[in-house]
Amino acid sequence: MKKILSTLCMALVAVAMMGQEPVITFEKTVHDFGKIHEEDGRVSVDFQFKNEGMTPLVLSNVRASCGCTTPKWTRDPIEPGQTGVITVTYNPNGRPGGFNKTVTITSNAKESTTRVYIKGEVIPKQAKPVNKYTVAVGELNMKTTTLNFGTIKKGEAKQGELEYTNLKDEEHKVELATSSADNAYFFSQTTLATVKKNEVGKFVFELNTANAKIYGPVEVYAYVVIDGKQHIEEAYKLTVKANVVEDFSNMTTEQKQQAPIIETLAEYNAGTIAAGKTMKYAFAIKNSGANALEVRRVYTEAEHLTIKAAPKTIKNGKKGNVAVDIQTKGLEAGNYTEDVIVITNDYQHPIKTIKINFTVE
Repeated sequence: MKKILSTLCMALVAVAMMGQEPVITFEKTVHDFGKIHEEDGRVSVDFQFKNEGMTPLVLSNVRASCGCTTPKWTRDPIEPGQTGVITVTYNPNGRPGGFNKTVTITSNAKESTTRVYIKGEVIPKQAKPVNKYTVAVGELNMKTTTLNFGTIKKGEAKQGELEYTNLKDEEHKVELATSSADNAYFFSQTTLATVKKNEVGKFVFELNTANAKIYGPVEVYAYVVIDGKQHIEEAYKLTVKANVVEDFSNMTTEQKQQAPIIETLAEYNAGTIAAGKTMKYAFAIKNSGANALEVRRVYTEAEHLTIKAAPKTIKNGKKGNVAVDIQTKGLEAGNYTEDVIVITNDYQHPIKTIKINFTVE
């Protein structure tokens, strides 16, 4: 009987301790700005939150999904019953069209990671030459220096263009330079060899993924050459993006039955890391299909993770390890979750997102 009472007491203490954790609740987690005008500049919204727990709430990190979105938040501990605010600002300049952004909040709350979202549509500036071509590229002006082809199947080719104009009085000779590494699947040309004041020309690009060496997000670059002067600098760089995916549309029934199957957990806990230190971590990938699993690519966009090694081929029933370095330099104490993306020839699950959880102390 004493043993039962002791166990019951321990359970009650555990429950009581759990009930003493901070609890973060938001008045709303999604804000729709609706239609906003690019020329009006930045827009902001306040996400009010409350600590409905029994101990102080501390926000250790608040991160936006891209540089166009900037969060500011209450830094001081939020006492039980008190409120705080996260102010999220979106910069629409040079970003016409719809947007949907995520802000990830890391705290010591019972749910250590929460998210809020903003969305809306940017109405572009009026098409006056000076306002339409706002990005300076040497003596030229452009609307944007980035061309995004979106998703493209491996083996396909797409063509797109970027406009440029000359707002100066003098005419200029315009060319493009590309790297030899990119030339295998990247073609570019200009529609005007010489551009006079207020004339509009186009940089025309064709991306042929038949020779692409990687799957997933791809970026290639070209540099604008003006009057014969080549500048390998950021200010003269044009970026062409695409998301290359494998084409499984022609697979036969037999091929599907013999296809590889990737097995891995959706989430891994790397444990606790001392601030400023680097942890070497690894997670396993297994092939439970008949044919060999080809690992096309393993990558991460997280600045604190580095993929050190990954298997290329995994035979039936075998496993391979993905080695990851987790760097905590510059991170505050708290809980973190970062994504690792694995691309394979598993036609049912060609892209797997694995979450790596870790705690910095």
